[in-house]
Amino acid sequence: MPQRRPWYAALYAQVLIAIVIGILIGCFFPKTGVALKPLGDGFVALIRMMIAPVIFCVVVQGIASMSDLKKVGTVGVKALIYFEIVSTLALIAGIVVAKVLHPGSGLNIDPATLDPKATSAFAIHAGESSFIAFLLGFIPRTFVDALAGGAVPQVLLISILTGFAISRMGEAGQRATRAIEVANKVVFGIIRIIVKAAPLGALGGMAFTVGSYGFSSLSSLLKLIGTFYLTSILFIVIVFGAIAWWVGFSIFRFLAYIKDELLIVLGTSSSETVLPDMMRKLERLGASRSVVGLVFPTGYVFNTDGTNIYLTLSVLFLAQATNIHLSLSQELTILLFALIASKGGSGVTGTGFVTLAAILAAVPSVPVQSLAILLGVEKFMSECRAITNVVGNGVATLVVSRWEGELDVPKLREIMARPESNNDKQDAPGQ
Repeated sequence: MPQRRPWYAALYAQVLIAIVIGILIGCFFPKTGVALKPLGDGFVALIRMMIAPVIFCVVVQGIASMSDLKKVGTVGVKALIYFEIVSTLALIAGIVVAKVLHPGSGLNIDPATLDPKATSAFAIHAGESSFIAFLLGFIPRTFVDALAGGAVPQVLLISILTGFAISRMGEAGQRATRAIEVANKVVFGIIRIIVKAAPLGALGGMAFTVGSYGFSSLSSLLKLIGTFYLTSILFIVIVFGAIAWWVGFSIFRFLAYIKDELLIVLGTSSSETVLPDMMRKLERLGASRSVVGLVFPTGYVFNTDGTNIYLTLSVLFLAQATNIHLSLSQELTILLFALIASKGGSGVTGTGFVTLAAILAAVPSVPVQSLAILLGVEKFMSECRAITNVVGNGVATLVVSRWEGELDVPKLREIMARPESNNDKQDAPGQ
């Protein structure tokens, strides 16, 4: 029987300790906390460096290995249907909770007293947002530019095209697939090395957040933060929990299985930092490689449930805080526009704030400069958004795998029943 590792050797324990240390540094030595920002930025940059090769290798290998190419379209359609249904539920949840709890009531903020320059940069980016621009954003300037830039939609496009091309090449395509599989193992080997630095990244990110904004800046917005976190938790437990039960697993055991990744997201405020490792873990749960490769990265573009809750909740919060009444037709307009505008965030921290600016620009009743109210707590909100997005995409991948009959449910339950022993195994994809 293999000897069990000490608790402090587990990644989740190291990250949790680092987060606590980061909070303490930010509280008592705020200047030092701000100076530690490069630790968090450096870790995020290292992971982001590997996003494009991970998506390319996994998606190409998954499509090229499929004997029936119609299956790719079937998986894609099922995933998009699921994404739209759950994303809409998330948007509705934000509106309902805001109307029930009224987190912005009583603030009585005059928009004329807010500095429009504080949000001018976000308003400029928001003006560039449109559905056509979103679709055109999938097309890179060159094939290599997609890999160099690392934008998830562009990498997905060239990966799908490459996978289809290889699948039609016969024996030469099989050799190309084997080469991609070897490259895939190399890429994930690099990821495992980088992830060892996750505690440093979490420490730097949390120390900077607390050191920059401090807890004093949260006092007037604690109700909004609490409402958002509560809504996200309830959405994970009730909505994702019901979906997980239908598929055949417990949402709580799933959360325990991916706790390392959730803590990394908490420390870095970006769901991109765990994309490669989440794909590896979903495969280990019994989901097929082809479905994982197609659904999970696609979810970063089309299935940002945490961001959706944040968008509608924040718009109504700002309206309540500035004493602006929104009619039912205006709320429906917000819902429909948010459903389109929320696509394309791709897990990058801060994109939710830009999307929120785009929605306010489309609903002129709530002035864009009211975004200044949220600037001080944006970092704290982005952490919850990213965690909810990761959980949602993990559940979505298992759902589509079950729909396709390619989810090994007994294996999934066995691994989830013993997450600690299985988390210790660092199998590369394909082994």
